[in-house]
Amino acid sequence: MHVFRRHRTPRPRLVPELDDVGLGKALKMIHSPPAFEGVLDIQIESIRHVIEEAGSDWDRRAHRFAVLAESAIHSGLARAWRSSRPSSPDALIFEAWVELARAQVAGRFRDPQVVVDNCYRASTLRPEDPTPWVLTLSVLRLTRGDYHDVSRIWHEVVTRDAWHREAHLQMLRYLSPEECGSQVRLLDFVDSACAAMPPYVPAVALELTAAVDHHHRIVARGGIDALLARQFWTYPRTTELLNRVFRGWTGPAGLTHAAALADLNTLSYALVQASRLREAGKVFELIGGTVTAWPWNLEGNPVEAFIQRQQRAVRP
Repeated sequence: MHVFRRHRTPRPRLVPELDDVGLGKALKMIHSPPAFEGVLDIQIESIRHVIEEAGSDWDRRAHRFAVLAESAIHSGLARAWRSSRPSSPDALIFEAWVELARAQVAGRFRDPQVVVDNCYRASTLRPEDPTPWVLTLSVLRLTRGDYHDVSRIWHEVVTRDAWHREAHLQMLRYLSPEECGSQVRLLDFVDSACAAMPPYVPAVALELTAAVDHHHRIVARGGIDALLARQFWTYPRTTELLNRVFRGWTGPAGLTHAAALADLNTLSYALVQASRLREAGKVFELIGGTVTAWPWNLEGNPVEAFIQRQQRAVRP
């Protein structure tokens, strides 16, 4: 996503595809009613094309798979594609990702081994692709897998793509105190990753995401902790983080990875929490009307929360 000033801001709404035009077209095709015979084949071809179009941009492939899979959880698209192309690694990955999306909604898998088997087959068909390993990491996180197994899969991912955004976010949440880790283990992971991370890679929002998570963790404790939570954004570490991220992400280079707008949503949220409304206003202008569910859903309805904060920060 290139940085530019928007003169007319569209009405905010949830946009899962973000600014990915090709993905947006595929989503519209998926949501088209089956008005005529053969529409299922056309929908499958649309998905296949947009996935192949991403090529070896592993981060964009993962973004497209995730969004398409979430849109297909109530359809038979995944099974139909895999049945028609049983040796297609993309068809195997898509079916596995749809099952993951269903499990995330239900809170559990019907059979996680089926998903893992699909990922293993896909990895043998296209060994250079980190996507099956990212999916396996997601399965282990949801099933509270053993840390040694998670570490082994993590190594498979970063060997193929050192700064894969989705993989880093999965590890961040797996290592959180709410799941299978602790605050110490989580900070060790974030500090280690960020010490070696180049600027503008897809995982660039790891530290900021961890900060937003930690702030929400403090608020959720209630009592005096919740009352003092706003001070979190005045600590030297978080102040320096916001300064650095704001300068880098809104500068001439900007962010160009697939989920850039999602990361800018995170930045605008953090700046509002820190009462840095002038800077938040600039970020809101870059975002336009593209809302992501997280982190705005931490405040209730994500679109309503976004609009309220945007109106506070953006002045005519």
